[in-house]
Amino acid sequence: MKTTPAAAPADWAAYIRQMEAVLALELDDARRQELLTQFSRIAAMAQPLMDLPLDPRLEIAGVYHA
Repeated sequence: MKTTPAAAPADWAAYIRQMEAVLALELDDARRQELLTQFSRIAAMAQPLMDLPLDPRLEIAGVYHA
């Protein structure tokens, strides 16, 4: 059975910095740290679902047909 390679761990600090720039936000260090904590917590909760193997015959995402 073919397995997919594990995804690289997300760099949430870099993501937060990028979103600050894109959204033109200025976050203080305390707010930035709290966001980092929350993103890390959400990622940890989602990991078991992300690790669930999918049958290769299933479509991973729906396909729009006009």
